[in-house]
Amino acid sequence: MPKITAVEAFPLVLAASDQASARSYTTKPPWPSIYGSHREALVVRVSADDGTVGWGEALAPVAPEVPAKIVELLLQPAMLGADPTRVRPLVGSLRALMRERGHLGGHQGDAIAAVDIALWDLAARIAGVGVTQMLGGAYRDTVPTYVSGLPGKSDAERVAQARDWVEQDVRRIKIGIGHGVRADLATVEALRDVHPDLQVGVDVHGVYDVADAVKLGRGLDRIGAWFLEAPVGFENIEGHAEVARRIDTPIAIGESLRHRLEFGPWLQAGAAGILQPDVGRTGITELVDLAAMADLWFTPLAPHHSAGLGIAMAASIQVSAAVQNLLAYEFHPTLFEPVNHILDTPIEPGPTGFAVRNGPGLGITVDEDAVRAACVA
Repeated sequence: MPKITAVEAFPLVLAASDQASARSYTTKPPWPSIYGSHREALVVRVSADDGTVGWGEALAPVAPEVPAKIVELLLQPAMLGADPTRVRPLVGSLRALMRERGHLGGHQGDAIAAVDIALWDLAARIAGVGVTQMLGGAYRDTVPTYVSGLPGKSDAERVAQARDWVEQDVRRIKIGIGHGVRADLATVEALRDVHPDLQVGVDVHGVYDVADAVKLGRGLDRIGAWFLEAPVGFENIEGHAEVARRIDTPIAIGESLRHRLEFGPWLQAGAAGILQPDVGRTGITELVDLAAMADLWFTPLAPHHSAGLGIAMAASIQVSAAVQNLLAYEFHPTLFEPVNHILDTPIEPGPTGFAVRNGPGLGITVDEDAVRAACVA
């Protein structure tokens, strides 16, 4: 029986090539979330006594040192000596460590997600197969994507970018809005006019109240939008359910959630028509189980991906191939370049889809020197 011999956590901070400033954090109005000046992530390395190594990553765009400490102080002692091929029992025991104290989510969830991904990578490498095969096989060999984010300060700039993507056969995009209902609808209408088959999803980042969200949603119904993401506060299940009852455009939600116990009430309340879990927050185990649960409500998944690096992206592609109810996987072209910074086997940009690598493990090779060079702890 193989045994885990080491668990290492690496909080990473990557600066752009032209960036010499110190780390800082700020908001980007009208959106309330905090963003970092640098690309940040938590990477975890799990080693077995036969020399096999598995890599995982949490979505930790700010302060990755926090979940790294959780890995170091709480998770590592519970993992050393354990059988890495028994992924589900081991991850279940890690979730139980702080459950009684109410910490299934947040930074604790992020830390477990990174470890969980590393364990699946390790177990699949020990077995000599890809993670998708470990999960039961692929429903698809290419994971369809949608282009997320059209940077620009004017609708004319966004329309020009949308036209460029359409010329590259892209037919699904998402933009961030929340600048007032009238302005938002004008933006979406301009983009819908780019091509008759162009599907336009919108992300409001929770800035509206229910009344304005309904006004926006009814306008999106008229235009024929693809989906409406997070129209009201992220914790407001009943508010989202109310908006969903009063409009036809599907409500999308889920990037802030970490496990099925958080997602379940959204499905039960009819508050979500599309789920957007991020493997860097759920881990592989929970994401696969969530997909099965969502299927009971005939609800598709459109996995979230934003500031994650190549390990998280590879994990999400593997899981996206293995779940039946996939809608599309989020692709951020403006955030893609750093993805390959820590990989020896680069992932190619996928504006319309990502080919599923057959393995072993996550199908990638991590550049350990790059990981250690970017580590800030």
